[in-house]
Amino acid sequence: MVHRTAAAALVTSAALIAATGCSSGFDSETKTEQDSSAQQHLTVLIASSGDAETKAVKDAAAAYAKESGHTVTVDVAKDINQQLAQSFAGNKPPDVFYVNSDQFANYADSGSLHAYGDQVEDVDDFSEQLRASFTHDGKLVCLPKDTSTLALAINTDLWTEAGLTEEDYPTTWAQLRTVAAKLTEGEVTGLVTNGEWARLGVFMKEAGGWITNADQTKMTADSPQNVEALTYVQSLLKSGSMKYASQVDTNWGGEALGKGRAAMTIEGNWLTGGMKADYPDVEYTVVPLPAGPSGQGTLAFSQCWGVAEDSSHRAAAVDLVTHLTSSTQQLKNAEAFGVMPSRTSAQTEYAEQNPAATAWVDAGAYAQGPVTIAGFDKVLTQFNTDLAGLATADPEEILADLQRNGEQALAKGE
Repeated sequence: MVHRTAAAALVTSAALIAATGCSSGFDSETKTEQDSSAQQHLTVLIASSGDAETKAVKDAAAAYAKESGHTVTVDVAKDINQQLAQSFAGNKPPDVFYVNSDQFANYADSGSLHAYGDQVEDVDDFSEQLRASFTHDGKLVCLPKDTSTLALAINTDLWTEAGLTEEDYPTTWAQLRTVAAKLTEGEVTGLVTNGEWARLGVFMKEAGGWITNADQTKMTADSPQNVEALTYVQSLLKSGSMKYASQVDTNWGGEALGKGRAAMTIEGNWLTGGMKADYPDVEYTVVPLPAGPSGQGTLAFSQCWGVAEDSSHRAAAVDLVTHLTSSTQQLKNAEAFGVMPSRTSAQTEYAEQNPAATAWVDAGAYAQGPVTIAGFDKVLTQFNTDLAGLATADPEEILADLQRNGEQALAKGE
């Protein structure tokens, strides 16, 4: 699931195998010997959200193995960033693996990833915004395995008890303030979400701001738009009609919604699986996030299927990834563990099959992707620390610190 923010910074060492001379069995650039045998053994490393995701990936890998004649071993990482860093440092990476968006640039910069986007025939079927998130130096490095966006989830029983109807679903910041206040009573808080950029960032987007410019070459954190966004959130926190999940003794917005501590929360489509597993009797509905001064806004998240540059099975690995990201497989994954397809063609079918997820699907049209700058994960970790104290802090100072830290990260990457 994406409801936890990645915290560990990645340090990779991708020493390529040195070799002299060229032959038909070697790549002309990396000198990595390639296996062209009929039967190859591929290793896959994933970070699973639970048994459903693990089973879905293993079943898909088994189907590919049966079809291709290769064998595939799928391992589940306890800490994928740490395990990948260790495997690259030891020159023994898995052939195929999940790549978190906050670590993507670190891997790409180090030369650890094999850029295979130009080997995929129907690559344009993948969301343009998601492709941009996994493009480095002008090359699509890896395919997004799925996608998630954020929307407003509402506990329908608490909504009704407060005398509210569908006509009251908030479509503006002013309306969100009004309903959050009306829903706050006793142990129920109107709006509860995690106090991190991966939730509060939606307000920055809705105000017309963001952390960087479009091509991530310049920091734009200390803008008036971002100040307006954090000041608005701060006003909700001060009023008591909004709280962070930790303030109501929960770990994330879905838990707060399920336990009746929150009447509303800001969460992604992984909420479906979480509520089904832990709170199957709680009724809720999902609507678009209310628009801000600059219109609608949300955040999009994804991981991609990385292929190791040092793998001696790159061709087979790319073939496996093509199978894992097919429309058919993505729709199976959506059914199994709640993620949305990253292929636009599959998203259409997904929306038809899951009308309750319409708000999440439609949000892809105005979603902001994550910052994918090498070393920026540390910057965002500090930003989250600062946002935790937003209720009593100065929004301008928080954003000034983000601006300064981000500029330092950009400077190191030049």
